[in-house]
Amino acid sequence: MATSPTDFLKTATKTAEHYGFRTTEQLKKSPACRDCTITLPHSVAELRKRFDTYGALLSDSVATYCDDNLHALAEPVLLYHHHDLPEQGDVAVSFSIFNVDKSIAEAILIQATRSLLSELGHHEHFVRINSLGDQESVTRYGREISNFLKRRLDTLPSEARELMKEHPLSALGHLIATGHELAARSPNPLEYLSDQSRKHFREIVEYLDMSETPYEIDPKMLGHHECYSDALFSIDVSGSEPSPLTVRGGRMNELLFRATKSRTPSVGAVMILHGARLPARPPRLKDQLPSVYVVQLGFGPKVRSLLLIDTLRKAGVPVTHSLMSDSLSTQLRDAEARGVRYTIIVGQKEFVERNVILRDMSARTQEHVSEDALIKKLKRHNAVVAQVA
Repeated sequence: MATSPTDFLKTATKTAEHYGFRTTEQLKKSPACRDCTITLPHSVAELRKRFDTYGALLSDSVATYCDDNLHALAEPVLLYHHHDLPEQGDVAVSFSIFNVDKSIAEAILIQATRSLLSELGHHEHFVRINSLGDQESVTRYGREISNFLKRRLDTLPSEARELMKEHPLSALGHLIATGHELAARSPNPLEYLSDQSRKHFREIVEYLDMSETPYEIDPKMLGHHECYSDALFSIDVSGSEPSPLTVRGGRMNELLFRATKSRTPSVGAVMILHGARLPARPPRLKDQLPSVYVVQLGFGPKVRSLLLIDTLRKAGVPVTHSLMSDSLSTQLRDAEARGVRYTIIVGQKEFVERNVILRDMSARTQEHVSEDALIKKLKRHNAVVAQVA
């Protein structure tokens, strides 16, 4: 299925902004960024080619986060950006989330990129996911891989032996890439996760199960151990060889730490459209004022709210949210400050009973409604707004 660069970027922009991602220009308007006098030095240029295996585009996001004072924002930062890759003949869009250590960040990235693929007509796709865990986990797993390979040096290719001097995982990556039989027999990284990393990964898998996302756990999918940590994922498009679109993502805490010496949690994903060029005038959306704020409390309600946000996207209802927040009162105050007409509340009771609370912020009334009834009510009260590019 052919997709033009203009349609790709237009659809990516609409999808990104619906899920709460913003451009650098939008984020820089915050007084916290404008008034920031404390810089965040970084060494992205030195690290990007060594560590960033996704076209160095996530490294670009880290550089933007530092150079444009986005680090001055105390709240979660959801950033998206268009990229031209003239050397490869591709265009891409990157999604990054900073200041969020919870698994909901990965869930948002997977949901947003899957929604984008569906909007582009690629409904048949599946997620591959793996985890190397945090530094404790990587150290443990690296030690096991080192022992595994040392016991088999006589069958180890010369290239892998050289890479062993760099790191055992570099050697393993080479074996996987070349299809060597040792790769299939190597230890599973999921067996060496710390308790914290195991919980983090389990929550992402729970999101995939709850959202009925087709997926498989692929223990041989690796990112650079000094760049990515915890979950890594890819989304493969079915029925196209070669695929016109590729999606790769993961948690990049280590990349940001090595670039800035700052322990800032971050995740990122890149979608690349192959064989395309960036249009002379990339599409932009007219600013919209969302009429609906989705409020949630708890892990199950977070996932349910994320799926509801996608349902509202399909219905043409602009929304805003703070899925990363764990405070009901903070979210309600934010909804009040934004002047939305409606607030949709998903608590534990609503999650179990599979309904939501619809609160009319002007009339100060609220009622429990089903998801089907919710969409009908919002359409009847003109909450649906046409999105204009």
